[in-house]
Parts: sequence; C-alpha cells; structure tokens
Amino acid sequence: MSIRKILQYPEQVLRDETLPISNFDDSLRQLVDDMAETMYDAPGIGLAAPQIGESLKLIVVDISEDREDKQEFMAMVNPQITVHEGSQLDEEGCLSVPELTAKVKRFKKITVSYQDLEGNAMELVTEDRFAVVLQHEIDHLNGILFIDHLSSLKRNLYKKKVKKWLAHSS
Repeated sequence: MSIRKILQYPEQVLRDETLPISNFDDSLRQLVDDMAETMYDAPGIGLAAPQIGESLKLIVVDISEDREDKQEFMAMVNPQITVHEGSQLDEEGCLSVPELTAKVKRFKKITVSYQDLEGNAMELVTEDRFAVVLQHEIDHLNGILFIDHLSSLKRNLYKKKVKKWLAHSS
C-alpha cells in the first residue's frame, strides 16, 4: 500500500468523465488499498479515484463505527444512484477543494447499485449522512465537485481564492 497525492481543484482530471471498470484483478485491489490508505492519511471519510489521478469509476468510503478504534472501509466499483428521495442540507468539505466547507442540498435517501471487488452486483439503500458521503463521491466520478452545488457567488469567491494561491506558489 502507498499514500497517493490528492489532486486539488482546478486539476483537469477532477472534471473528466471516468471509465467503467471491467477488470477485477490484483491491480484493482492494490488501487483500492492505496485509496483507503490515502483517505485515512488525509484524513477523510471518502475518496474517489479521480482525486488521485485515476479516471475510473471507483470510490472508497469509511464505514467504521468508531474511527478511533478500527478503520473499516468499503470499495464501490461502478457505483450509480438508481433511486433517490427527499432532500437534506448538510455541511460538506472535500479533500480536493481545500479550505472550504459549505451547506449542500442532497437527497435524503438513496439506492446505489455497484459492484464489489470480485465484480458481483450489489445494491445498498442508505440515508442521512452516509447518503451525503456517497452522493459526494459519486459526483466525483461524473466530473462534479461540491462547489458546483454552491451559489455562483460562493463558487466565484472560491475560484478567486484559488487563483491567488496559484499565483503565489508559482
């Protein structure tokens, strides 16, 4: 396992459409292990493959009951939201969008179809906070960042902030 670099906005790969995964082999398991280690090192509760420069439909999410005690995660290959209902407003942040948190409107309850690491078809119904995490990570697979859900004013203020950072770092 190795910790990978988390790419940050405005990296282009974060905006690209990802490719479905069809090979369920050791290299996929290695990528999942790297993503989990990277996510926990950050520290985060979810990570999508594009965030480490891989344009693949793959996410890992923390499912630990108590993050202090034991780290447990699940990998979802080719995840898709198939059913959604209700709405909720929750505070979000993103490892690829540093120094910004904001309230984002998401579905309250979702059904996600995905494959496990062996390629088996799976389905998960979830709601509340875990539904938010999954929607956030699945958005990454479609080139959508959580700032895209913000008002144009908030989004433009953040873009100006990033331009200043980039100007000072070059």
